Amino acid sequence: MYQTLVTHLENGIFTITINRPDKLNALNQQVMSDLDNVMDEVYRNDEIKSVIITGAGPKAFVAGADISEFSGASVEEGKALAKRGQDIFFKIERSPKPVVACVNGFALGGGCELAMSCHFRLAAENAKFGQPEVNLGLIPGYGGTQRLVQLIGKGRALELLMSAGMIDANIALQLGLVNYVVPQDELIKKAIAILELINTKAPIAVAKCIESANAVFDETRDGFTVEVNAFGDCFATADMKEGTSAFLEKRKAIFKGN
Repeated sequence: MYQTLVTHLENGIFTITINRPDKLNALNQQVMSDLDNVMDEVYRNDEIKSVIITGAGPKAFVAGADISEFSGASVEEGKALAKRGQDIFFKIERSPKPVVACVNGFALGGGCELAMSCHFRLAAENAKFGQPEVNLGLIPGYGGTQRLVQLIGKGRALELLMSAGMIDANIALQLGLVNYVVPQDELIKKAIAILELINTKAPIAVAKCIESANAVFDETRDGFTVEVNAFGDCFATADMKEGTSAFLEKRKAIFKGN
């Protein structure tokens, strides 16, 4: 189905692997189109409960965008390129199903932006993060200037953005850019363990957590109002009735996503 992605679904966990290892999994327009389409599959397929995004090979998650596609672009073409990238990464960020980035090497430029659009990140010990666009006379265009500030704070973000500096996995952990650092051969296992736990929870409630947390950074929405409405909406679900009954009856809840 996808020219640049390999996908695998097992026990409700959908693994998306960006498969251009000879190009360090760089984002070209075909990869972006495939990511757009694969997220439609995530939204649509009820068998998918949660998602892992990673890169093929031992060297790179995504080492950046395919710069050859930028050559000769006009101002309007540049704006269109950034808008399309942002729209695709918003689709990841707003997914009602958890999306975790397993960063297995370089996550630079568009790769760092892709990782940041996921709900949280795990890093292999060899992972490196950075936004080196100023080296090209550019800035991040796929949401990087916004999400990096959200995740690590304005001062640290601006230093990385303006210096084109690169940080390793342990610094990323200290800054809060990633949740865990593990040996590379344990990266997917760790993500699966977390998602298997999340997948036992009420899917609608999980989706409402994502929506409400995203509203913190959305100036068009009042996050507290989003939370109030989401909380209330949960009362209409069978899963809420099952969860509260199971708690009172001292048994394990069985959620069905309705």
